[in-house]
Amino acid sequence: MSPFRTITPNFSASPQISVADVAQAARDGFTAVICNRPDHEDMGQVSAQEIAKACTEHGLSFTHIPVSGGIPEEAVPLMREALAASTGPVLAYCRSGTRSTNLWALAEASAGGSPEELVEAGGRGGYDLRGLMPLLRSLSQAR
Repeated sequence: MSPFRTITPNFSASPQISVADVAQAARDGFTAVICNRPDHEDMGQVSAQEIAKACTEHGLSFTHIPVSGGIPEEAVPLMREALAASTGPVLAYCRSGTRSTNLWALAEASAGGSPEELVEAGGRGGYDLRGLMPLLRSLSQAR
């Protein structure tokens, strides 16, 4: 069973992926992979460089936006740019998929996305974004 969790038709999140998961992502129609995990966060984790190499071999674009602890403000526009640059569905991953989903929602809100719809989409994928609602509203209104 795939670890990929569908948030929207164009965005899925996942816990840490393997090189084999990159091949599966390509077969599933993803066109881009975004890594939101810093290297060496856990012992034995597959490095971003290894995933990037596998993405190249399978024709997927790769972006590394490492986030640890809270999401830094500068990561939001980087995520928005990576999402906008994709030519199809995007798979983002971190340790559990939560950071990737949170960062996706913040990027979408900063582009004018509906906070309520973003929270609902995250919930469909198994990620509770309700705690982000004030920030999502602020970002959405600031646009």
